[in-house]
Amino acid sequence: MKKVISFIAASLFCFMLDTPVAAQVITSDTYNDGLYVENGTGVKKIVAYPEVREADILWKKRVWREIDFRQKMNLVFYYPRDSHQNWRRFMDVIMDALKEGRCQAYEVTVTGELNKPLPYTKLMNGLNTTRYQSIYDDYGNKIGDTAISIAFNPESVTRLRIMEDWYFDAHRSQMMVRIEAICPVTMRDINDSVQMPNELFWIPFDDNTRSVLAEAPVYNRQNSAARMSYDDLFWKRQFDSYIYKEENVYDRSIQDYATGVDALNESNRIKQEIIDFEQNVWEY
Repeated sequence: MKKVISFIAASLFCFMLDTPVAAQVITSDTYNDGLYVENGTGVKKIVAYPEVREADILWKKRVWREIDFRQKMNLVFYYPRDSHQNWRRFMDVIMDALKEGRCQAYEVTVTGELNKPLPYTKLMNGLNTTRYQSIYDDYGNKIGDTAISIAFNPESVTRLRIMEDWYFDAHRSQMMVRIEAICPVTMRDINDSVQMPNELFWIPFDDNTRSVLAEAPVYNRQNSAARMSYDDLFWKRQFDSYIYKEENVYDRSIQDYATGVDALNESNRIKQEIIDFEQNVWEY
């Protein structure tokens, strides 16, 4: 009996080997130069923020940070310059989301509040610039000016500002942080040797924005098979930044009362103050 069962199993195995297997159908004409057809981050849900009750917040401080894309750790925000496959620059992701209506932009206000929504058409009219060029005749005499429209280039954004809240949650006995809004920044020439940051617009870092960022993959230096998204980048705080403002009675930035090394020391002092508060909670 055992011999019969073995013979039947061997026959079925040989039949399966002889049966042709349907080949994978590739609908795109693009040549796949990788090990497999990558799906980017796929359909990915954002990690929900923990519920916060006002009664549980024993301490809170709002700070503003700046991420400089020129820093080595932040290069993933600025590259690739040309979008290909699933890879897109951070500003390309944001601008596409604004165009599709998936994110809402707000005007930059003196108080820093997000209370003036910017429609996409008005936003782009403000981002696009006009340059006037003189017109001369054959004898070198100026006969007028011509207006040249310059479209906004996402490559001009070299920094990103973040508004975030640090708070101590008594329910979890943990110091936590939540990003509230982000702001792309370009550098504006004041003269030949001085540049000043120019805030373009603010975007709430809500579930809508996070969902957009969760769909955009980011280069992973350690492992290309373990894809990350821009939302993961912010969630895990894998970026280099410095504090340029904290909430204060004067409502002023650090650059308003300190420069050079003094400004850097003041930024580190604010950062250390947050760390010290968490450490002092556990002293007994």
